[in-house]
Amino acid sequence: QVQLVESGGGLVQPGGSLRLSCAASGSIFSIFAMGWYRQAPGKQRELVATITRDGSTNYADSVKGRFTISRDNAKNTVYLRMNSLKPEDTAVYYCHAAGILTIARTVDASWGRGTQVTVSS
Repeated sequence: QVQLVESGGGLVQPGGSLRLSCAASGSIFSIFAMGWYRQAPGKQRELVATITRDGSTNYADSVKGRFTISRDNAKNTVYLRMNSLKPEDTAVYYCHAAGILTIARTVDASWGRGTQVTVSS
């Protein structure tokens, strides 16, 4: 069974920075794509950033130039460095993985349980 566990959320002042981490476990050989989504109260979940195994990245327009996604394939871990945080970045941030090859089977996609990021003075 594949599990994604996020860490690094918290309360930060506007203009501050946070780094989120997400580690995947479960006898994994490889993961095609990993990424971050977020959901603010009363809003739909939206894409923040994704990164493929070969390092190709994609960002939401709202975070371009402020957020940086990276991954460590050997550790099956994805990171999200968030700089110049704004109150509108406040949300629960979810880790996502797609195309997961495990010892038993291929898993199409998996989600983490989320980590809260609150940007407030």
